[in-house]
Amino acid sequence: METRHSNSPIREQMTREEFRVIWQSIHLKTTDEYAVPPEILRVNGSTIGTLGNFSASTGKAKSKKTFNVSAIVAAALSNKEVLCYSASFPDDKRKVLYIDTEQSKYHCQKVMKRILRLAGLPEQQENPNLLFVAMRELSPEERRAVIDFMLSNIKGLGLVIIDGVRDLMYDINNPTESTEIINLLMRWSSSFNLHIHTVLHLNKGDDNTRGHIGTELNNKAETVLQVTKSLLDANVSEVKAMHIRDKDFEPFAFRINEESLPELVVDYECQKKPERVALTDLPDNKHSEALATAFNKGGIQGYNNLIEALKRGYASIGYERGRNTLVSLAKWLMSRNLIVKHDKTYSLAQGISKENQHKPDPQNLFGDELGINKFNHQK
Repeated sequence: METRHSNSPIREQMTREEFRVIWQSIHLKTTDEYAVPPEILRVNGSTIGTLGNFSASTGKAKSKKTFNVSAIVAAALSNKEVLCYSASFPDDKRKVLYIDTEQSKYHCQKVMKRILRLAGLPEQQENPNLLFVAMRELSPEERRAVIDFMLSNIKGLGLVIIDGVRDLMYDINNPTESTEIINLLMRWSSSFNLHIHTVLHLNKGDDNTRGHIGTELNNKAETVLQVTKSLLDANVSEVKAMHIRDKDFEPFAFRINEESLPELVVDYECQKKPERVALTDLPDNKHSEALATAFNKGGIQGYNNLIEALKRGYASIGYERGRNTLVSLAKWLMSRNLIVKHDKTYSLAQGISKENQHKPDPQNLFGDELGINKFNHQK
């Protein structure tokens, strides 16, 4: 059998001794015993953070993400419940390192004092368990290097906050950079046996975490918390688990009180996002109504105009969808002969007469000739 030789630069550069060291750290054995990671952060009984892992808070601008993170840090400092967060760090892991990459020193100090007040600790004296650094002026490389040095040399760290993980990189849509940052978070949290909680914005137009780094974060983080401004009360922010490895927790809400501190809104019922219905699962009468609107001026010239008409028609009954979904819908409707194409003109299959070929009868779109049962069974 032919032996293949790897061209990997890692293989060419790695010595046998280097490989031996790495092998010892990655090789698992069934006979070895591995400790269960200590559960150090919880929400109403659900574990959101363990030592050796990382998590994240995400939300749109002005959703009060930093206030939410302040409550997490306050719970860690006091080892008691703040908002719905409870913490139980080991005695040798009581220090918290808070890294802010965006705000000025003045605003960072306001966050630091807010944390101490939430934890019930004096704000006029230094607390040895809270280390706060402002990295606004540093470059991404400098930030990464300084963080690595701090984690290597500060003893007793249990929780590290990186408020602005996107500022550890240049391009949030660069796959290579994104993977490197996520690998850093995994290495730091595992090697130093601590928990890292990061903060990242959501896209303005949807509820997806921003950039390629957001996608990687969703895939690898232990928990991703989403902070959302309430649609019912602009002064209220809702917190839910976007992704969680443990059992999900009941969403909760908080508002900012007169002392500029987040406080729990008791008996608040968070808005539940309605389930997204597939257009192909709509009942016949809904399709009939939407198509009657889409074809209200008769036949449609050109495929792009058809997609725009379907968009208008289905939006009129409350189902706004993007182009990709509408392209699939058009294909689905034509495969069932509900829309027919002649040359470059698209028309409804029913209700078209010789005298008026472009006036559909909306009551007969799913009539006996086509067969309602046939339509339903072909879904």
